[in-house]
Amino acid sequence: MTGRLGIIAGSGGLPAALAAAAPEAHCIAFEGAEVALDEDRLDRHRIERLGGVFAALKEAGVDRVVMAGAMSRPSFDPTAMDAEMMALMPRLAPALQGGDDALLRLVIAIFEEQGFAVIGAHDLLPDLTARPGPLAGPEPTAAARDDIARARAILGALAPVDVGQGCVVAGGLCLGIETLQGTDALLRFVGATPGALRGDRRGVLVKRPKDGQDLRVDMPAIGPATVQAAAEAGLEGIAIEAGRVLLIDRPALVEACEATGLFLLAEAV
Repeated sequence: MTGRLGIIAGSGGLPAALAAAAPEAHCIAFEGAEVALDEDRLDRHRIERLGGVFAALKEAGVDRVVMAGAMSRPSFDPTAMDAEMMALMPRLAPALQGGDDALLRLVIAIFEEQGFAVIGAHDLLPDLTARPGPLAGPEPTAAARDDIARARAILGALAPVDVGQGCVVAGGLCLGIETLQGTDALLRFVGATPGALRGDRRGVLVKRPKDGQDLRVDMPAIGPATVQAAAEAGLEGIAIEAGRVLLIDRPALVEACEATGLFLLAEAV
């Protein structure tokens, strides 16, 4: 590929990291989305006018795109749709009623049909993922490792129904699964769980992609705010899959673990 990079930007710190690494990139955001980039760097479009997005990318010389940051499921104004979006709706509408992975696979296919190569953020910034081993904090106890194994098994069982990139387990008991509301909502829910239901163990958060998930988009991610939320929920640590979870602002992430006393462990797939 010799053309320009396009960044489809959502919320969070990842779009800014990619834009800093690729200052020549053409950055697109949808109207109403909160994006941590200067507005003069963004090319804003309505979600209903996807044909305009494709045209803008092609006019800018873009031949590959990366989708970065959190994006909520959109609601569409049928009166605002361009011809391209109207043609795509028979495919998009059913996918919007299913799981995230199925929807995102369709989005990837649509961009590829337009001639764009879709790449992952980790392809551009390999240091966003971790090698196996401890990353911060104390060594996980044997009990914590048992909870990690239990959480991995739960997420593995849910993968066929396209649910869950995160799970909290304490004392072998599942305290919550990450659903459409995201990791922060999961951790708030866990933090509100009565102690009598949690047992004696503090618990762990496990983040991993679903089995068979296309990691070019929606790769699980954690950042300093995740660590803080996990600490507020009373957890003792976080375990991720090595090479398959994005670490947002890694130095601050490690610092947050050290400050809160949480362990951060990357496990081999």
